Amino acid sequence: MEWQGWFALGLAGLALLLMSIGRLGPHLVMLGVMILLSATGIIEAQQALSGFSNGGLITVVAMFVVAAGIHHSGGVDLVVQYLLRSPRTVRSAQARIALPVSLLSGFLNNTPVVATMIPAIHAWSRKIGIAPSKLMIPLSYSAILGGTLTLIGTSTNLVVNGQYRQLTGEPGFSIFSITAVGLPVALVGLATMLLVLPRLLPDRKDQQKFGSMREFTLEVAVAFDGPLVGKSVGEAGLRELDRLYLVEIERDGSVVTAVPSEERLRGGDRLVFAGETQAISDLLRINGIVPSVHEDEPSLSQDRAERCLVEAALSPQSDVLGLTIRDARFRDRYGAVVLAVARGGERVSGNLGNIRLRPGDVLLLEARPAFLSRQRYAKDFLLINDLDTQTPRHDRAFVSWGILLVLVAAAALGVTSMLNAALIGAALMIMSGCCSVGQAQKAVDVPVMLTIASSFALGAALESTGAAAYMAQEILGLSAGHPLLTLMLVYLVVSVLTEVITNNAAAVLVVPVVLSMTGVLGIAPEPFIIAVMMAASASFATPLGYQTNMMVFGPGGYRFLDFVKIGLPFNFFIGLVSVAVIALVYDIPL
Repeated sequence: MEWQGWFALGLAGLALLLMSIGRLGPHLVMLGVMILLSATGIIEAQQALSGFSNGGLITVVAMFVVAAGIHHSGGVDLVVQYLLRSPRTVRSAQARIALPVSLLSGFLNNTPVVATMIPAIHAWSRKIGIAPSKLMIPLSYSAILGGTLTLIGTSTNLVVNGQYRQLTGEPGFSIFSITAVGLPVALVGLATMLLVLPRLLPDRKDQQKFGSMREFTLEVAVAFDGPLVGKSVGEAGLRELDRLYLVEIERDGSVVTAVPSEERLRGGDRLVFAGETQAISDLLRINGIVPSVHEDEPSLSQDRAERCLVEAALSPQSDVLGLTIRDARFRDRYGAVVLAVARGGERVSGNLGNIRLRPGDVLLLEARPAFLSRQRYAKDFLLINDLDTQTPRHDRAFVSWGILLVLVAAAALGVTSMLNAALIGAALMIMSGCCSVGQAQKAVDVPVMLTIASSFALGAALESTGAAAYMAQEILGLSAGHPLLTLMLVYLVVSVLTEVITNNAAAVLVVPVVLSMTGVLGIAPEPFIIAVMMAASASFATPLGYQTNMMVFGPGGYRFLDFVKIGLPFNFFIGLVSVAVIALVYDIPL
């Protein structure tokens, strides 16, 4: 192997390291790799950019729009309304989630399915008296298992199929090609989950994770005729407090929310601060600040039209991850103020401004009403509390399901390709009013698309430089050329990579290696490609391995070890079942 191959391998290793550290987004890492491969001449520019026109990627984009149509027409709400109802036990509640969610995820990208279900299940858990921690991991695991039912169940399946077609020139897999493997694995996985998880999942009630408003807010007043009257908030030094944040000003029966530094203070203003309540002495030392004379309930406990209280979990795509609350500048960025932070089902104590934000953190926000409409289409937050939201177009719910059924039938019967079926379905969702153009645009996860498209460049470089063949020979050496052992190693490699980097990137990196291995062995590559799809999706061991795990991390009040304790054995079990089913379906000898 020449230097180009070693360079490509080195870049692959560096990309794995950077993505596992998590300081840079996967899309930035893979775009950097693509640029280096093109700039050094290891692959041509046209080859480096080929991922952006790959049929699998375009199908993924179209399916995001189809999922948006189902969501915004209230299609998923129909499932929630008719299937959840009132279970008597935890196992019954989990089953009512698992069966419809796994079926939905077989035909819709599981990320929007989970995003839609989280608020509904969060509210439902309070209604039936079962802790969200008993329900959120089953929600994620059901979506993951359901995504293996069909080719369109996850973006990974579509991407692997697109890469397989690009590298081999073969027509690729049909929509139900993976079902012969995915269906028995999903059934066994769901049955095991319902049998085991009710006893293993933690029981963490979330109603009081933020406690009483008095525990993390305090109120003072501006003295009449004091030196602060007429000064701005900034001039009064109320922006420079280390342990407290000014949340709102109550004045003459109205409320000023997300208070700007330029706001002028008036005598009698009731100032509400969030942070360490022990720091009230710091406030009272300020000349012109006096104790609040109000003896009624805290201001934030009262309903006001000018503001709303929102519990929102930080998504893995949030722009404020890794920043402290003070550095994130929530007022300027979102028109909202952080009142408290919960992590692992418990409120984070200490200096509020110095709390460094992580994916899955649940924030209690005081925001203007417009915050809800803006963040509904943004990627920064996953709103998890029961607040007024934009009413779905319920009259289009059955239309959206009809479009999905036509799409699936057309692809399954060979009337048109999966790509064309997805594109037509996306167009029909917009034309029929199931979702608007703006909603369709917001539904497309741009960082995921960039990660997928740029990953193709590294896959192509590994294949064209001989690096994939070199890695294939090493793996074949470990398995002694035995097809079943080789299948197990392929599954293991992809499963491990998926836990430390994105599942799409893991799959794209391994496909060229798999094709080289099967070429050397002289056997059909299909069962090994199916193994890549299954392993890339079956990520249960950490909240970082799969996006739906991260999405339920905060709303469920979980800790990292909750996933490891439950998910690691489940990963191993599903891996054994998947390999066994693939071996049986494709008649791979023992």
